[in-house]
Amino acid sequence: MSLGRLRKLFAVFDADVVVYVRWRAGDLDRLIDSRHASLAERVTQLLELAGWIVAPEVSFSVFGERGSIDLLAWHPATRTLLVIELKSELTSIEATLRQHDVKVRLGPDIARERFGWDAAAVARLLVLPDDRTSRRRVEHHRAVFARAYPQRNVAVRHWLKLPVGALGGILFLSDAMAARSKRRVRRIRGAPPGP
Repeated sequence: MSLGRLRKLFAVFDADVVVYVRWRAGDLDRLIDSRHASLAERVTQLLELAGWIVAPEVSFSVFGERGSIDLLAWHPATRTLLVIELKSELTSIEATLRQHDVKVRLGPDIARERFGWDAAAVARLLVLPDDRTSRRRVEHHRAVFARAYPQRNVAVRHWLKLPVGALGGILFLSDAMAARSKRRVRRIRGAPPGP
């Protein structure tokens, strides 16, 4: 039975088919890590240009809950804490929402203890690659995502420049955006723009 047929069959029950690939070599892990690291790099550039301080891979262990916040960002002027979940591929919707919720709930205490950031507002941002697969997955579960992450790209980008209050949003990030961000950084630093 094809994967497409399996997905259609389980979609009737609003269920996802998740395939885990196991491979002896480390190339698959390196590929996944590379995509994740690329997203982290692009988001960090975007945030730093907007005046945020970014801490990557902030690990925690609180009352048996363990994990790592992909990016924890701080906007000093507004005392806003942003808890960012990066997904190079959106597989389990339930796991993504649950894990991100834990990180958002624990985020203020972690930020205060680790960095001395005393947040007046806490926001959540899910960052996904801007591709058809990611957009289709979000659209397929539109009602669920709309409750956890009601804001999308344009509104998210405006909020990142001037964060007022809490935000729940999804940012689809493309390679074209990364190239534009790099050109802006070069111009700000006074170097001539690249070819």
